[in-house]
Amino acid sequence: MEFLRPASWREALEAKAAHPDATPIAGGTDVMVELNFDRARPGALLDLTAVPEAAEWAPDGSELRIGAGVPYTRLIDELGTHLPGLAMASRTVGSPQIRNRGTLGGNLGSASPAGDGHPPLLASGASIEVESVRGSRVIPAEEFCTAPKRNALEPDELIAAVRIAPASGPQQFSKIGPRNAMVIAVCTFAIALHPDEQRVGTGIGSAAPTPIRAREAEEFLAAELDWSGRGVLPDSVAKRFGELVAQVATPIDDVRGSAVYRRHALSVMARRTLGWAWHEHCSGRQECA
Repeated sequence: MEFLRPASWREALEAKAAHPDATPIAGGTDVMVELNFDRARPGALLDLTAVPEAAEWAPDGSELRIGAGVPYTRLIDELGTHLPGLAMASRTVGSPQIRNRGTLGGNLGSASPAGDGHPPLLASGASIEVESVRGSRVIPAEEFCTAPKRNALEPDELIAAVRIAPASGPQQFSKIGPRNAMVIAVCTFAIALHPDEQRVGTGIGSAAPTPIRAREAEEFLAAELDWSGRGVLPDSVAKRFGELVAQVATPIDDVRGSAVYRRHALSVMARRTLGWAWHEHCSGRQECA
């Protein structure tokens, strides 16, 4: 196995072009597991840890551009106030050691339906910037994962960054696993309220072949909410929202949970996260409940 260690982003792109079968590695929290269990044996490893551009983030117009090599710990510490939903999801990833090493780009690259970083990106309307020596392009987050463990990257492309607007309203994330910490999700759910646009965003993980949005649920809720923040959230609206979220899921039975359980859990998580987000939206208004 060949080991490639570029020192700049340009060198990384050139190395990927010359070795399209090379597997990128940054934190290694997914790749090394695959190697250790002999589930993958790439012709080359492309080590991106010495590429400074990959570990940078900065405002870019109305968005934040977050390098693919920014680890979860920095997402929490440095971007938690800007992207609370993504920070909440990041806190559920593995142990502190894993969060120090693991990266959002790696989570996207592995394209697992259970990836914790995916649902908040969907709820926020994020996009993925990918690049090769041929140029760059931007892929909507909901189109990036194409099948379990498959993504929209061409063989010579690398994930450069995630592009995401700072939160314009409350965001919440919920995860269910067989124990309280360091688990692969049975299912996950993210919600983002966008009051200025009177729009709702959702993201579902580990309940379909790829992370998905619940579009019908989003449209229903956006039409039912009193965006002035002065209305009580009716139980019937929260219940119907949960039902619509569960209906879009196509889960399977596996060792972590049954399809029936996953649908039920998603309905409950959708109602609860909506309640938390609505309470935050109404914070300080006595008329809210």
